[in-house]
Amino acid sequence: MIEKQRECARLEFTGEGHLPETARDLFDALPELPGFRAEVIQGDLIVSPLGTPEHSWIAADLHDALLPLRQQHGWRGSVGGVSICIEGSREPAAPDYVLSPADCPRWGNLELLSSGVILVAEVVSPSSVRRDHEDKPFIYAQGSVPIYLLIDPVDKRPTVTVFSNVDDGAYRTVHTAPLGAPLLLPKPIDLELDTSVFKG
Repeated sequence: MIEKQRECARLEFTGEGHLPETARDLFDALPELPGFRAEVIQGDLIVSPLGTPEHSWIAADLHDALLPLRQQHGWRGSVGGVSICIEGSREPAAPDYVLSPADCPRWGNLELLSSGVILVAEVVSPSSVRRDHEDKPFIYAQGSVPIYLLIDPVDKRPTVTVFSNVDDGAYRTVHTAPLGAPLLLPKPIDLELDTSVFKG
């Protein structure tokens, strides 16, 4: 059985076309990978398993908390189902949650352009601590994502952090609250988020 899985996992070059030259090229050549998400982070193709149910429930709780705003403004929200293309590097990222206007510009048919979204959120899992805390703020700021929300339920002191005020490829404003405390999501959202909804 394991040998069969290895056989299926091999990419075979048929001599037609060309081999992928970049991580983005390889990402674009990937078949569907049920149960996994793929993204390119600083030039590396990262394929990771989808999170636990609790992981998805937190992203869904955020989606629910933003429902009144989504209805008021006609915004769209997606829990783990939409990729964004980081402008400049063209690297694809797969946030746990994306909030965007209905007419958000796209890269091709499948990816929203990073500068057109309103907010992206990541829910930290044990395997994504460094990526979500260190790599993602840099990547999302480089792509001019206005607001990055980082929900960390796995730290010994769980927190929620909002990064905003992008200037020259970096977030200039960062606010952290203990999980359970209110946290202001800045404009254009302009909402005091009750983070106790993430406690389950």
